Amino acid sequence: MQLSYAQRKKLKAIAHSLRPVVQIGKKGLTDDVIKALDAELSNHELIKVQFVDFKEEKKELVGEITEKTDAVLVGVIGHRAILYRENPEKNEHVL
Repeated sequence: MQLSYAQRKKLKAIAHSLRPVVQIGKKGLTDDVIKALDAELSNHELIKVQFVDFKEEKKELVGEITEKTDAVLVGVIGHRAILYRENPEKNEHVL
């Protein structure tokens, strides 16, 4: 899924007030973290991920996250990544 500039801008504006729902810590990107990310994306469609550790590797980790969860990277601000995945089962969508 590709996002247009306008869609990215809208999602960033919505995500501004969101708090990170998942943190990447000492253990890195484990299967449990992937499951948590997948569940949160299904529930909320738009989430923030906080990198507590592995800050230098966040680009590679975000790539792995988007691949494994079928999400789209909206943007990275500092040590936080904004991810989006539309849930077709939801009645109200973010976009």
